[in-house]
Amino acid sequence: METYDLIIIGGAAAGLPAALYAARRKINTLVITEDTQGQTGTATTIENYPGFLEISGIELMAKFKEQAKKSGANIVFDNVKKLKKSGDDFEIETTYSKYSAKSVIISAGKSPRTLGVPGEENLKGRGVSYCATCDGPFFKGKKIAVVGGGNTALEEAEYLSKIAEKVYLIHRRSDFRAEEAVVHHIQKIKNIEFVLDSIPKEINGENKVEAIVVENTILEDKKTIPLDGVFVSIGYIPKTDWIKDFVKLDDYGQIIVTKKCETSKKGVFAAGDITNIRDKQTIIAAAQGVTAALSAYDYLVGKKR
Repeated sequence: METYDLIIIGGAAAGLPAALYAARRKINTLVITEDTQGQTGTATTIENYPGFLEISGIELMAKFKEQAKKSGANIVFDNVKKLKKSGDDFEIETTYSKYSAKSVIISAGKSPRTLGVPGEENLKGRGVSYCATCDGPFFKGKKIAVVGGGNTALEEAEYLSKIAEKVYLIHRRSDFRAEEAVVHHIQKIKNIEFVLDSIPKEINGENKVEAIVVENTILEDKKTIPLDGVFVSIGYIPKTDWIKDFVKLDDYGQIIVTKKCETSKKGVFAAGDITNIRDKQTIIAAAQGVTAALSAYDYLVGKKR
């Protein structure tokens, strides 16, 4: 079993900057991650990350990865199943291997919230998607739906309107959680049709999405909308089920951290959207990742002393 000074679980907006700073401190660092894109990688255009007037999420995360690797951090693509204390160190079990670490940073982020309706699970990857940037190009000239009412949902609807023939924006209320300016902009796009006060009840199709059934919450009637794809954008859930008995979580399932990104378990730190930090932004996740790395360094130095 390989042993590292620091193992970072999750390698995106928080994990990669953590790896960069840790490796530059000459800490033997391993990043275990399912991907290096995270939620940032799904953004079509980013205009509020310092140093770039405009950059896509995919491009930004590629730069994060390149910089972390150049600094000397190792990256493996795997899924962590278990984390436990093993003597003075920590043991990490993944799908394909086992590792030992003197310290750990958890930055696994969040996973998309699902609709939980019939047909959704069976048609994932066959018309049901949770990433417009990833899958949007496959729906050129087709009819699709976006489900959600926040900034992300509306921004995805705008992006998809440039690719698809028609976009149905389905939202359970008549008002949106998105910023007013974003709503006004979307209302002007001709091939976006609003389906308000409506909730998805079923996604139909044999080998691919063929239609979505929605129910009007006021009239209590259902209608079927023929289409080729459904993009779900109704928020995210922290990836903490596997860690809930190891570190303290808040009522939302987020890892509780101090200002130094310390968790309730000594030697274990956390950073990014998986924590109880209030604002979820790429730059904040990156800053938290750096804080966690520096705190892990202090912990390791103290341990040696």
